[in-house]
Amino acid sequence: MKPLDIVATRWGARFLNRRFPCSIGRGGVTTDKREGDGASPIGTHRIVGMLYNPSRLSARQLPGWALPVGPADLWSDDPRDENYNTQVRAPHGFSHETLTRADPMYDLVLITDWNWPYAIPGKGSAIFIHQWRRPRYPTAGCVAFARHDLLWIANRIQPQTRLIIR
Repeated sequence: MKPLDIVATRWGARFLNRRFPCSIGRGGVTTDKREGDGASPIGTHRIVGMLYNPSRLSARQLPGWALPVGPADLWSDDPRDENYNTQVRAPHGFSHETLTRADPMYDLVLITDWNWPYAIPGKGSAIFIHQWRRPRYPTAGCVAFARHDLLWIANRIQPQTRLIIR
């Protein structure tokens, strides 16, 4: 482990010598991730991007490398799609997640390299770090934090930061 690692378990997360409550997938953790299983993939995952909704967060609240998303920004979660597990734009004829949601869950998203950049169809997509729905409420496989904790973490991660799910 490195000092900049975010270590997440079903009991919480640790980053920069601080502990944070977090949520993981409703299916627990797994070494055999499958699309739609609701599990968080065990392992070490690099953080490869940061997206935010500019109608809800200001660029000044985030590192300079965070990228804004709009209503046409989507994430493909369809194993039949040649763009599976990547950001795509509307209109998109395959199953996808909208990156600007009515709820605040994706106001800030840290993208991991799970099954990326060369996605294996069906091995899972959109393993993000994002805001939780409510305290400790399970995710579809992502790791989620309270908004203020997520903002604190986002402003301290660096290119070598990794998410370690145990």
